[in-house]
Amino acid sequence: MACKCEPLGPIILGSNNLQTILSAAIVREKSVTTIHKDGLMDFIQSIIFNKPELKEPFYVLDMGVVVSLMDMWTRNLPSICPFYAVKCNPEPAFLGAMAALGAGFDCASQVEIETILSLGVSPDRIIYANPCKAESHIKYAASVGVNLTTFDSKEEVEKIRKHHPKCALLIRIKVDDSDAKWPLGVKFGALPEEFEPLLLAARTAKLAVCGVSFHVGSIVTDSCTYQAAIAAAKTVFDMAIRLGMPQMRMLNIGGGFTVAPQFEGSATIIKSALQEYFQNESGLTIIAEPGRFFAETPFTLVATIIGKRVRGEFREYWINDGVYGSLNYLLFDHASVDLMPLACTSNSGNPTCQGSRTYVSTVFGPTCDAIDTIVRGHQLPELQVNDWLVFKNMGAYTIAVGSNFNGFRASATKTHLAYSNQSNCRDL
Repeated sequence: MACKCEPLGPIILGSNNLQTILSAAIVREKSVTTIHKDGLMDFIQSIIFNKPELKEPFYVLDMGVVVSLMDMWTRNLPSICPFYAVKCNPEPAFLGAMAALGAGFDCASQVEIETILSLGVSPDRIIYANPCKAESHIKYAASVGVNLTTFDSKEEVEKIRKHHPKCALLIRIKVDDSDAKWPLGVKFGALPEEFEPLLLAARTAKLAVCGVSFHVGSIVTDSCTYQAAIAAAKTVFDMAIRLGMPQMRMLNIGGGFTVAPQFEGSATIIKSALQEYFQNESGLTIIAEPGRFFAETPFTLVATIIGKRVRGEFREYWINDGVYGSLNYLLFDHASVDLMPLACTSNSGNPTCQGSRTYVSTVFGPTCDAIDTIVRGHQLPELQVNDWLVFKNMGAYTIAVGSNFNGFRASATKTHLAYSNQSNCRDL
């Protein structure tokens, strides 16, 4: 069976970025406010002052940052098409913008596939990148023409043979992800001794294995991990040839990317490794599955102070979002908080409290669980009930992982859309 992994069209970039965003699915139905590059706090204050009676938490999504991130990606990895990992943040307007900018999509379930198709995205821009799928979801993928998926077991081969025999396959291999903050190899990826049996199983099932997929884990700090993984992928390409199988045409280098300074270093290592191991592979399509890279920095969360307690020189505050909602990443990622006060109610003359005296403060979320604590020992100015706290870089695995615990519905948080002129995306 011939391999059917076709390259995508070019990513859309140029002087019409704003128009591209405004015409995107979902976005064109909403209001988008243009702001200066450093105008985020002013925009947030305008939202608060325009509807002072509304005290619910909200997000600001800066589409200008999204465009700059796509520019950063294409400058550093021009030959690799990003398939955005929908699970990281499925905000509809954000997905629409990513689609308009030319991204493909990494979907892990029927619902995620349905979401992307509803944006008018062609099914050939979707990879069903879950190595273990429910049979009903496989049948759905077959019915809508999503014809590319991953596998790492003989059992998965048999399910696909029965329910989606026209589907092209990428063998997901396990690579060294010990440097990642969140390793994935404990759950996914074929071992080296399993490569040949899996390839033969797919051939026996008359399924096309058109390439290799791997994932070095979430939040990788050692960029050299990609080099070893690309080298491992090449051994599978060569193995398929030795087994008399059709030449593989696709390499999926997975995710693990962040906007942190090491991105450019990672890109350099990836390009060098591709040149070393795949320079003679003609017609090769290379994709990746970035999630955090695109989703983290464009989103800002704004939450209201709903309670306060003073104990001597210490201050304690409660806000209407917490670790069971958007701030769950504090538990899962063990990350630090990028937090700013906004005293629009009690100090409208100096809402950012610049130069104000600060106090050792604790901030709690709204639920009745004591684990719902956002920061301890944090220096904050004197704030009052109905003031606000602003949390930057809040797009990656935040609202997507939030729950409705204690009746606080994370999924109900509204998102306001802005477009800033990010003249230099290296500042991100």
